[in-house]
Amino acid sequence: MSKTKASGTTKLGRDSQPQYLGVKLFGGEKVKTGDIILRQRGTKFLVGKNVKAGKDYSIYAMKDGIVEFTTKQKKNFDGSQRIAKVVNVK
Repeated sequence: MSKTKASGTTKLGRDSQPQYLGVKLFGGEKVKTGDIILRQRGTKFLVGKNVKAGKDYSIYAMKDGIVEFTTKQKKNFDGSQRIAKVVNVK
């Protein structure tokens, strides 16, 4: 007698939900206090003015305004530099 059914069940049938990461509000769009601007893993985008990062690195607005994206030079720990994107709310 077999331990599993002959057909109808698979061990690989489970699938995980997508993470829904990325930019939610783009530059020039209006934002209210508490609105999530982008979701990310790690700090691809840096926090600027009137913006804070959550525990999962998602960036949200601290006051009403307009979303603005800028760039700046950031120094890495090994001395090299990279261009980092910064999120601000005006």
